[in-house]
Amino acid sequence: MNSNPLLQDNLLPPFSKIENEHIETAISSLIDQSKSELEAQLNHLGDQPSWSSLVEPLEARSDRLSKAWSPVSHMHSVVNNDGLREAYQACIGKLTEYSTGLGQNEALFNAYQQLAEGEQYEQLSAAQKSTIEQALRDFKLAGVSLSKQDKARFGEIKSRLSELSTQFSNNVMDANQAWYFHTEDEAMLVGLPQMQRDIAKQSAETKSLSGFVLTLDIPSYLSVMQYADRRDLRETLYRAYVSRASENTVRLNDEEGPWDNAPLIAETLQLRHQLAELLGFSNYAELSIARKMAKQTDEVVDFLRELASSSRKVAEQDLKELQEFAAEQGLQGELQAWDLNYYGEKLKQEKFDVSDEALRPYFPAPVVIKGLFDIVHKLFDIEIFEEPDADLWHEDVKFFRIEKSGQVLARFYLDLYAREHKRGGAWMDECRVRRQTENGLQLPVAYLVCNFTAPVGDKPALLSHDEVTTLFHEFGHGLHHMLTEIDVAAVSGINGVPWDAVELPSQFLENWCWQAESIAMISSHYETGESLPQDMLDKLLAAKNFQAGLQMLRQIEFALFDFLLHKDYQANSPEDPQAVLNKVRDEIALIKPPTFNKFQNGFSHIFAGGYAAGYYSYKWAEVLSADAFSYFEEKGIFSAEAGQWFLETILSRGGSEDIADLYERFRGRAPSSSALLRHNGMA
Repeated sequence: MNSNPLLQDNLLPPFSKIENEHIETAISSLIDQSKSELEAQLNHLGDQPSWSSLVEPLEARSDRLSKAWSPVSHMHSVVNNDGLREAYQACIGKLTEYSTGLGQNEALFNAYQQLAEGEQYEQLSAAQKSTIEQALRDFKLAGVSLSKQDKARFGEIKSRLSELSTQFSNNVMDANQAWYFHTEDEAMLVGLPQMQRDIAKQSAETKSLSGFVLTLDIPSYLSVMQYADRRDLRETLYRAYVSRASENTVRLNDEEGPWDNAPLIAETLQLRHQLAELLGFSNYAELSIARKMAKQTDEVVDFLRELASSSRKVAEQDLKELQEFAAEQGLQGELQAWDLNYYGEKLKQEKFDVSDEALRPYFPAPVVIKGLFDIVHKLFDIEIFEEPDADLWHEDVKFFRIEKSGQVLARFYLDLYAREHKRGGAWMDECRVRRQTENGLQLPVAYLVCNFTAPVGDKPALLSHDEVTTLFHEFGHGLHHMLTEIDVAAVSGINGVPWDAVELPSQFLENWCWQAESIAMISSHYETGESLPQDMLDKLLAAKNFQAGLQMLRQIEFALFDFLLHKDYQANSPEDPQAVLNKVRDEIALIKPPTFNKFQNGFSHIFAGGYAAGYYSYKWAEVLSADAFSYFEEKGIFSAEAGQWFLETILSRGGSEDIADLYERFRGRAPSSSALLRHNGMA
C-alpha cells in the first residue's frame, strides 16, 4: 500500500498525516495515472459507448483526484502556512491544465455525443441524462471546438487565472494579518463591551504584548465599528480595513509585502474577456450566465435595477433618520463611513432598545448549534450526532454525522472560530460527494466554516444574532450537499445546480433565525439558562428590517458593479474598475465611501471565488428563498409536510433537473418577488 496518505482511498481525509511534501507528489501521480487510464479507456471504448463504459470510469477518476485535493485545498484556507502555499501553488497549475485538457478532449466529447444520440440514452435516469447534457455544454465552454492554437491559448489563460485567484486571496489574507492596533491605554477602548476588551487583551497576549490588540479579523473590526466611542480609533481601523491589498495598504513598521491587488484585477479582467471571446461570447458576463438560471445579461441588469428602484424610497428614509440621529448625538460635520455602524447601532438601541451585545449572552454557540440541529430535525426528520474521535486539522473543529431512521446519510466538519492563518468569511465546501461506487454508496461529507469570536476564558463563544444567521446560512448549503438522494456525482448535492440558484437553500434556512418558536430553541443565557425573554424577542423582531433599504442598496451596488465590470469591458480601452464602481455608486448608492476606500481590492467573491459576473446570485436566490419560505408561513413554520415537500423537490434533487422546473413543482407556480419585499418591510 502506498505510504502517501493522499494516495490511500480513505473514507475521510487523514489530516494529521498530511505533510506538505506529500502534496505535489500525490497530485502529480494521480494526474499522470488518470491521463494514462483515460487514454486506455478511449482506445477500448468501441463504436457505441454506454454509461458504464464511458461515464462511470470518468466519475471514479474524478472522485479519486478530488478526495486527494479536497483536504489540501481546505487546509490552504483554514491552516495556511508557507510550505502549504508553495505546495498548493505547485499543484493548482497542474490541476487546471489537466481539467482544461479533459474539457478539450475531442475524442471524449465525441463519445458523449454518441451516448446522447444512442439508443441507450432514453433508458437512462434523469440524473444521468442531466449529467450528459451538462457535460456536452461544458465541453463547448471548455473550448473543445477551438483550433489547436486557440486551445493552447485557452489553457494558458485558465492556468494564469488560477494563479491570479490564489495570489489575490493570499494578498488579502497577508494584508489582513500584517496589521493590528496595539495600545496600553484601555481608555482607547471606551464604548467596547467587556467581552470585546477581553478578546483584545487575549489577542495582545498571543503576540507577547501587554495591553490590548485590535485586529482586522471581522469580529474585532466590527466591534470597533459598532461600539468604539473614539472616532479616531474607528477611523484608524476603517482606513486599514478598506485599503487592504491596495496601493493604500496601511503597514506596520514599514513591513514590505507585494499585496496590491490592482494589477491582478486588471489582468484577471483582461484574461476573462479573452476567454469569453475565444468561446464566441461578447463578454465574460455572457459566458458566466451560460451556466445560470438567468438567460440574458440584460435580464440580470434589469432585475438589479428594478430591485434598487423598489428599495430606494425606504433607503432614503433610512439615511435621513440616521443623519438626523447622529446630529442629535452631537456629531459635527458630515456622517463619515466610519460613523455609519456606530450611529446605526446606537439608533437601533434607541428605537428598539436592543443591541447585538445585549443579545450575545443568549446565543452561546453550543446552544445555537443544538437548536439548529433540533430545527432541522423537526423540518426534515434527521438526527445529528457528534463523532468525537475524528482526525481534525485544529482542536476547535468538531465532526458530526446525520442520520434518518437510524441510517447514516452524511457527515460534516464544523470549524466556527476566527484565528490566524485562516481565510476570512464563511463557507461550505465539499469533502466527499454522494455517488454510487463499485463498493457501494459513498456518502457526502461537508466542510462548514465560519469566523466567529472564539470562547474567552471559561465563557463559551457568544454569538451575535448576525453570526447565528450566518451559521444557519452555511448549514443550509450543507443540507443541500448532504441530503441529496442523487447518486451521480456530477449532479449530486450542489453539483450541477446553477450558481444563481445555489443560494436558495442557504438563504431559506436563515428564516428560522427570525421566528419566535425557533428563537426559543436556539437561545439560552449562558449563565442563567433563561431563553430569550419575550420583551427582548419582540425588540429583536421589531428591529429585523432596521435600515433594510440601505442594506439592500449596498448589496445591489456590489452585484451591479461586478456584473457591469464584466459585461461592459472593452479590450482596447478597459475602464478602471474604480471608475466603474464610482458610476454604479452614483446610480445606486446613497452613501459614498471616501476615495481611499479600495473595496474592489478585497472583493474575494468575484476575484478569488466563484462569483465573477455572478454576485447578483445572492439577490436572485433571495427572491426564491423568501418565496419558498412563504409556503411555510402558509403551512406552519415547523410543518413536517412542508419540510418533506421541500426536501423532496429541492434539497434532495441536486442538479438532476432544471431548477426552474423543480421550483415550480415545489411552489405550484413561478417565483414571486413580493415575499422578499414583504420580508424586508418594503411591500
